[in-house]
Amino acid sequence: MPSPILREVPEQFETERLVIRCPRPGDGNVVHAAVVESLAALREFPASLPWAMAEPSPEVSEQYCRESQANYQLRTSMAMLLFLKESGTLVGSSGVHSIEWAVPKCEIGYWGRTSFTGRGLITEAVKAITAFAFSSLGMQRVEALPDEENKPSWLVCERAGYVLEGTVRNNRIGPNGVFRNTRLYAAVR
Repeated sequence: MPSPILREVPEQFETERLVIRCPRPGDGNVVHAAVVESLAALREFPASLPWAMAEPSPEVSEQYCRESQANYQLRTSMAMLLFLKESGTLVGSSGVHSIEWAVPKCEIGYWGRTSFTGRGLITEAVKAITAFAFSSLGMQRVEALPDEENKPSWLVCERAGYVLEGTVRNNRIGPNGVFRNTRLYAAVR
């Protein structure tokens, strides 16, 4: 199999309402603003979103964007920012990670900016990124692993056409030391 880095992969694509693209240098301030606005909601599920426990600085957000662009180009992890076409406002983030090119399979993750949740934007993005994973990356399987108690997150999976394959019990530990369960969803080609 040729190296994944040789695969031609678009850095940007669109849906009806969104521009979905790889983070770029200079995106740190908008990422920082969206994360800070959404921290309270993100912190509800600390076992699955440990990065949200500490408020990032604008510099940390900029570093994330630059490292994410490099990882995207290397095809090791492919973070994506979700912008409204109409206004250019950042409404969330998603992407594929835990990529296993030999299978090939990956995991999708996502979060929505608090002021834009409940509009179907994350579901729209997950559907598009799943299609991208199958067509552009050649994936055979895309998994999503929402916390069992994060109903809005697992409803995104269901609306995006993923199938619940089971519950993985006691596979994460929250900051309070309590074990958490994860719902295992997957879409297959």
